[in-house]
Amino acid sequence: MLKEEKYQKLKDIIKVYLPEDVAVTDITKDSHLMNNLNINSANLVDIVLDVEDAFDIRLENEDMENMQTVGDAMAIIDAKLSAK
Repeated sequence: MLKEEKYQKLKDIIKVYLPEDVAVTDITKDSHLMNNLNINSANLVDIVLDVEDAFDIRLENEDMENMQTVGDAMAIIDAKLSAK
């Protein structure tokens, strides 16, 4: 899967959980999931579960703690897919 395809798939997952006051166009690789995109901690857990399903990977607690920005999430996904 190409990097752009992975990024688009991740954006598609995240956009479901965006509050009404945040637009899909606000999602960038530098966007902080909680601070910039206003995603609450419960929805962050849902995003992690969706990422696991979509990419067929397993995320550990440490991965979740390190998943601060969209770019962080991409790096973690890439690392998990490379380790498979």
